[in-house]
Amino acid sequence: MFRRAMRLHLVAVVGVAVAMPCLAAISAITQQATQTSLAVDAHDLNGRTQATLSMTVIGADGQPVAGTIALSDHGTPLAGFALDAQGQAVGNITLAPGDHSLSAVYTGDQTHLGSSSLGTPIRAVTGSTPDFSISISPGTLSLKQGQSGSAIVSVTPINAVSLASPMFVTISCSGLPDQSACTFTPENIEIPVGATAAITSSLVLSTQAPSLAKADPIVKRESRTIAWAVLLPGTLMLGGLAFSARRRRFLSRLVLLGLVAFVSVLGTAACSPLYNYKNHGPPQNLPTPAGTYSVKVAAQSSNGVTATTHTTTFGLTVTQ
Repeated sequence: MFRRAMRLHLVAVVGVAVAMPCLAAISAITQQATQTSLAVDAHDLNGRTQATLSMTVIGADGQPVAGTIALSDHGTPLAGFALDAQGQAVGNITLAPGDHSLSAVYTGDQTHLGSSSLGTPIRAVTGSTPDFSISISPGTLSLKQGQSGSAIVSVTPINAVSLASPMFVTISCSGLPDQSACTFTPENIEIPVGATAAITSSLVLSTQAPSLAKADPIVKRESRTIAWAVLLPGTLMLGGLAFSARRRRFLSRLVLLGLVAFVSVLGTAACSPLYNYKNHGPPQNLPTPAGTYSVKVAAQSSNGVTATTHTTTFGLTVTQ
């Protein structure tokens, strides 16, 4: 009996060992290869080098791929974008002075393998005016409803030696899906005179999960007493007027006017948001809609006369 059990155990172990490569092969087959391409148009804009980006991801079957794509410079993430229905994404980014090698990186998903484009060399130049550039790492985030994610926003000074006083930059975000929020720590950063190193701010993006919980309405006992104190005398008064109105026409008109006013007051109170909240409770929480989004992060500085704004984006994927 013992030998038979050992034989069965040995057969099971051998079967698993043989099956594992097959399962791995099947898993690899389900993920098809992709091809990522990047086109860059660099041009001068007010003494700064701005690059217009056009990115495309196509599957091995020739069909466009969905999801997000990240832009990197010498392997360092700069920004992220959401692919549209054609598997394409476009955007603009301001480059710091110096040599760059831009490439687009698609990380893949459950049905597609990741891929990256060839590096595109660009030499960015700038004038002597103090300025800054902005980047974000990682360039893409994938969150389930109710989860939070973080990224690092870097503001790199340009020609800060020409500053007469420190430059203050405010960071904000836009383009978020409903039921989500982003916070920066710090939200305002200072670029000292002569600074060359990047200054960072931590970004935390939070989403909301669906909830079926519903709070009980807040009902105060004394509110019922007050309601009866108003309704009972008013009803008795209107009833007396209605009884007397049988013989006097002007009283009938007065009764009609009183009824209209009485019903209007009750309808206004019963339909008000405050009444609904206190007597029916708050509505259930709505989740952050699932989908793919391009969230814009802006950095703005002002000298009191003109404002300088630079933006970058990151790709956000929200799943159920």
